[in-house]
Amino acid sequence: MKKIKVAVIYYSMSGTNYQLAKWAGEGAEAVGAEVRVLKVPELAPQSVIDGNPGWKAHVTATQHVPEASIDDLDWADAIIFSTPTRFGMMASQMKQFLDLTGGLWAKGKTVNKVVSAMTSAQNAHGGQEATLLSLYTIMYHWGAIVVAPGYTDPVIFGAGGNPYGTSVSVDQDGNMVEPVEPAVKYQARRTVEIAKRINQIVD
Repeated sequence: MKKIKVAVIYYSMSGTNYQLAKWAGEGAEAVGAEVRVLKVPELAPQSVIDGNPGWKAHVTATQHVPEASIDDLDWADAIIFSTPTRFGMMASQMKQFLDLTGGLWAKGKTVNKVVSAMTSAQNAHGGQEATLLSLYTIMYHWGAIVVAPGYTDPVIFGAGGNPYGTSVSVDQDGNMVEPVEPAVKYQARRTVEIAKRINQIVD
């Protein structure tokens, strides 16, 4: 069986979703996947970023992370997205990136991609589930196969019990409230395992 190729694509302002993406990459690699951890392009003006010390520090610290491209989506068998919640929806940076996938979709190249997603918010009921569902709506249009964690492993409950994808609350100091690392890695492993089955059938 071929090695599953996984693109972990994230947007992060303060580092939370970057950390989720790194854990997802580690989880996917642990079950033999070839992984690319990639960020979507920033849309905010530099003047705004410069006015927020935490945001500016994160942008500087992640300059080495490659930006995601449409070619990365074409390359991947499976894609794991991670985006903060913005008023119950994905961040505009992530939406902009996904809005540019029409050409790939029109060629049928998003069909049977295996996808999963994660998110974060400052409040446990700050729209985390709605954010994941809004992202998955795009995936249904893609013809992709959504792999949610559901309640398939006890680690889901330890991370707050979101069946749609790992989500984490972040306190005022930027610290993750729930211990989600095991759930993130499990979700990534599950995504890879389902991708293996799908690709075996397709091949």
